[in-house]
Amino acid sequence: MKLKSQTFLLCLLYLLAFGCKERPHFGDKSLLVSENGRYLTTGDGKPFFWLGDTGWLLFSRLTREEANTYLEDRKQKGFNVIQVMVLHDVPSRNVYLDSSVVHGDVAKPMLTTGNNPKDSVAYDYWDHVDYIVDKAAEKGLYMALVPVWGTNVKAGKVKEAQAKKYAEFLAKRYREKWNIIWLNGGDIKGADGLKVWNAIGQTLRANDPNHLITFHPRGRTASSQWFHNSPWCDFDMVQSGHRRYDQDTSKNEKLHYGEDNWKYIEADYRLKPVKPTIDGEPSYEGIPQGLHDTLQPRWTAADVRRYGYWSVFAGAFGYTYGHNSVMQMYKFTDKKPAYGPKEQWITALNAQGATQMRYLKTLLLSRSYFDRVPDQTLIAGRNGEKYDRVLATRGEDFAMCYTYTGRNFKVQMGKIDGDDVKASWFDPRTGKTIPIGELENKGIHEFNPPGEAANGNDWVLILDKI
Repeated sequence: MKLKSQTFLLCLLYLLAFGCKERPHFGDKSLLVSENGRYLTTGDGKPFFWLGDTGWLLFSRLTREEANTYLEDRKQKGFNVIQVMVLHDVPSRNVYLDSSVVHGDVAKPMLTTGNNPKDSVAYDYWDHVDYIVDKAAEKGLYMALVPVWGTNVKAGKVKEAQAKKYAEFLAKRYREKWNIIWLNGGDIKGADGLKVWNAIGQTLRANDPNHLITFHPRGRTASSQWFHNSPWCDFDMVQSGHRRYDQDTSKNEKLHYGEDNWKYIEADYRLKPVKPTIDGEPSYEGIPQGLHDTLQPRWTAADVRRYGYWSVFAGAFGYTYGHNSVMQMYKFTDKKPAYGPKEQWITALNAQGATQMRYLKTLLLSRSYFDRVPDQTLIAGRNGEKYDRVLATRGEDFAMCYTYTGRNFKVQMGKIDGDDVKASWFDPRTGKTIPIGELENKGIHEFNPPGEAANGNDWVLILDKI
């Protein structure tokens, strides 16, 4: 066979396999926004449900051995994204006492030759970051990196020119690692340091066109308030925060949603142009309600489940979980921990909520994915408020309704295809399904979840086309 014929056949096979689209830069491991703009996909077109964990101080607080333990645990529990700060402080030091930058200048990363933690001359802060990023890649985990935490920018420690040089350094160092997501910002309003945040976002995009970028905002705010139309921002993120309904009273905040994190997602979902959105920081398990008063009640596994199902059923493309002890990698030897953690990170890895998050991911991936939409018209009659609110979502062949309290509620049938449907209860605590039976797919039907109505007796009603 002549060379030209061989080349033609190879090109034909490539087109048959990948169509006219260019193959993603990282192949099947690439993360892309879905064609409908609502979700994420991998490079092979499969759905990617973001199940994140906040390991904010991973780079600075854990040894290589401890980091491996943490990452392996999160892999086994079904997490696939780790949210972590590159620089918590300016300057930052890690557990090996290696400094991140020269004289507190983010434009001057402190670099040495070599990569050996047993030889302080041939090892530095960035080698440790590299090691953990690569170890996460071995385990199939994506790393959502916050370049510099927001408080440093607000305090004036990072100027626009410095931010550009630092972002260029990060982009060039990590742009060929497939498991990177950029999380600009860091618990900060976009208005606090707007020029710096845009400089970081624009520089990352210019030097790294193949990784997704978003902005991690301040509590009770959404990145879309500042960056929804920014070309560098691929998807929106909200931080619904850690306050109860009665604690969300600040007159200076634009939004007063309390614990109703689904309202942030609902607002983002209506924006144009269409972009995916996610709650990147709801209340953490084990953290005091309201954060700062350690005598307040603590958020529980039931609460983090509620935030997860509420936000996803409202239209989010995934969910980020957090635990008070794990996010700061707390150890009993720490002299000044934040927010009064009561157990060490190594123990808190097995907190009840952390073990239950995988069931949300498994449930959403068990049905058709890209046709799913939020649809509150499924709930017939008057819906409840606050904890009694029922959130509903559906695809063409299925519908799901989440109740946090397990109260009776009515469903408008006929919203999905089919003359009849198979109904079942899904338990967010165990991931198990209890059959209800087959029902005619028309009219209004009332459903009575198992158990007595109470906060935390949460259930998902599933209706499947027969």
